[in-house]
Amino acid sequence: MSGDLSILLPLSLYLIMTLAVAVWARSPHDRAGRGAAPGFLEEYFIGGRSMGGFVLAMSIIASYTSASSFVGGPGVAYKLGLSWVLLAMIQVPTTFLTLGVLGKRFAIAARRINAVTLSDFLRARYGSEAVAILCSVAMLVFFMAAMLAQFIGGARLFQAVTGYPYAVGLALFGLTVIVYTSVGGFRAVVLTDAIQGMVMVAASVVVLLAVIEAGGGVGQCVATLRSIDPGLITPTGPDDAVPRPMILSFWILVGLGVLGLPQTTQKCMAYKDSRSMHNGMILGTLIIGFLLLCMHLAGAFGRAVFPDLPAGDLAMPTLTVSLLSPFWAGVFTAGPLAAIMSTVDSMLLLASAAIIKDLYVHCRLGGDASRISPRGVKRLSLGCTAVIGALVFVAALEPPDLLVWINLFAFGGLEAVFLWPILLGLYWNGANARGALASIVTGLALFIALTVFKTPLGGVHPIVPTTAAAGLAFLAGNRLPPRRSVR
Repeated sequence: MSGDLSILLPLSLYLIMTLAVAVWARSPHDRAGRGAAPGFLEEYFIGGRSMGGFVLAMSIIASYTSASSFVGGPGVAYKLGLSWVLLAMIQVPTTFLTLGVLGKRFAIAARRINAVTLSDFLRARYGSEAVAILCSVAMLVFFMAAMLAQFIGGARLFQAVTGYPYAVGLALFGLTVIVYTSVGGFRAVVLTDAIQGMVMVAASVVVLLAVIEAGGGVGQCVATLRSIDPGLITPTGPDDAVPRPMILSFWILVGLGVLGLPQTTQKCMAYKDSRSMHNGMILGTLIIGFLLLCMHLAGAFGRAVFPDLPAGDLAMPTLTVSLLSPFWAGVFTAGPLAAIMSTVDSMLLLASAAIIKDLYVHCRLGGDASRISPRGVKRLSLGCTAVIGALVFVAALEPPDLLVWINLFAFGGLEAVFLWPILLGLYWNGANARGALASIVTGLALFIALTVFKTPLGGVHPIVPTTAAAGLAFLAGNRLPPRRSVR
């Protein structure tokens, strides 16, 4: 297929609508920008701490779900069957854990010290510039890896569905996200996240129903999978591709580990009140569970409809184009595109905040935000997002086969750096900067070494020994004479 306009039209309308929402969301923070620069920074990067329950839930879900959830994850489920569906459901408690464990304590601490970014909190909690700078740099590096996976997923999806070249999709998708994030700031991100979350849910239901119908019903789909390979319907997959140690690993990587993801943790600073937080916990858990189940089942059952696809990442685009009419394929392709955009926009905003607030304001301006104007923040944000976007664009021109592994690498790296400094900083009064630095350096070095050198761990993901070693390093470092902490 080459250049199907009937599919491109609804996708284009969706992108235009996203930009329009960003422009509309711009006015509140423009009004804030007429005041002091610190107030503008709070408005631009965390929306004035005003998120309600539904928006909070959808924003966390949309930031967490990604190209991995809509393209990569179902692609692996296509190859490994129901075992990967089971593994994916470990992610259901994401919103509940994030808000339940971190929500109230993190919001109180952030408001007390007027923190706008995660690095603000860590700097104040540990009284250490080294902790804040290391975390900001690590955030930038792993965010770029995660955004690479999202850019590849968005462009690959665009190519498969519309028939236009990969580079065209990459440019169109990248420009849209960069522009609306830069223009609208945090409010644009959370409002578009809420819309994108609803689009994701609708798309997941439609695609799954289409796959089940094409496969002859749930029972027939399962029977077909069994005939292809009996391992496709077992908890451990074909040839034991998902061993039990790997299942345990995923409880750490996408279960406990989500407490160390800055893109979800940041949302804990921005909710309006306790009622909003509690509503967000309930709604978020229900919605993300339903969403993940639908998308991964669609990928697994898709093997029964198209058993011979050359690559798993082609599963969802192929199912969407083949089973829906061109126009509706374009409409519901907006679902995975929404997932991808909602993840990238949160990361772009946080990356911009890391450069502007955590590095430029504190290192260059001595922490005095009044020395930079709201207009200056906008210009710097646009410049930062453009440069980061360009770097990711260049890297995405030669994509790997399965982008889910890039995403998991980025997730693991962020968790290795942030998990213990955040958790112990909130819940242990005696935690000090030496412990945090030891945890960050140990976790980062060990995770990269285990990943790069592909050290055999008996099916265990590198995040498991990394998390254990980083926790022990925190305890060991903490026994050294503590530096003065700011509480």
